[in-house]
Amino acid sequence: MAPNPQAQKTHDELFPDLVSTLSQTDPELIELFDNFAFDEVLRHGNVDVKTRLMVQLAALIACQAATEFRVMLGAALTAGVSPVEVKELVYQAVAYLGIGKVIDFLGITNKVLVERGVALPLAGQSTTTPENRAEKGLAIQKEIVGAAAIERMAQNMPSDQSHLCDWLADNCFGDYYTRTGLDAKMRELITLSLLVAHGGCDAQVRGHVGANLHVGNDRARLIEIVTQLLPFIGYPRTLNAMQAINDVAKP
Repeated sequence: MAPNPQAQKTHDELFPDLVSTLSQTDPELIELFDNFAFDEVLRHGNVDVKTRLMVQLAALIACQAATEFRVMLGAALTAGVSPVEVKELVYQAVAYLGIGKVIDFLGITNKVLVERGVALPLAGQSTTTPENRAEKGLAIQKEIVGAAAIERMAQNMPSDQSHLCDWLADNCFGDYYTRTGLDAKMRELITLSLLVAHGGCDAQVRGHVGANLHVGNDRARLIEIVTQLLPFIGYPRTLNAMQAINDVAKP
């Protein structure tokens, strides 16, 4: 048994040097998965290959799928995703998943880049200082999420948890979103993919559906992106994400 010709073509383009042991041990599964992930799903929507691979990489970090991440990272670099874009994707995951879930993926990324002849460290992408990160972070947080939403969150946050509002501004947004290498639209697609794949983040998923709309990623775009995650995260989390899209971005 083997994937259909279109699935095989896509697979060969993404993984030109990959010899899969699963094709020998589990040919039926490979046929089912490749026909779905590398043909049927790709025929839905119009997501360019670089964006598709970047959001899938984010989802794989959230799923803690190290083996698949390494394989898809190779595909992303082959497809033209730059080392800076990959590193920024991994760095941003720290804000949403924590270093405990990201550190191994940073190690994989560094190893793959070195194997491909990329000199590390890469050029710095930070645009803030310890003195202005809070101010710049709050500004970009309001730009992406909306000033009214940020003000409501601050008003509704209990006083003994107000430090979290400060840290969202200066750390999450000031340290990460202000970096160069990825624009706001891509960062929001990555954030949404991280949260959707992680699971248990329903309120945050809805919040970042809204943020995506705010930066110009419309309902159709979000449906396309979540659709491309389906083979890697499964149906329950995909359907939960679609419900969040329906709740926030009405059909």
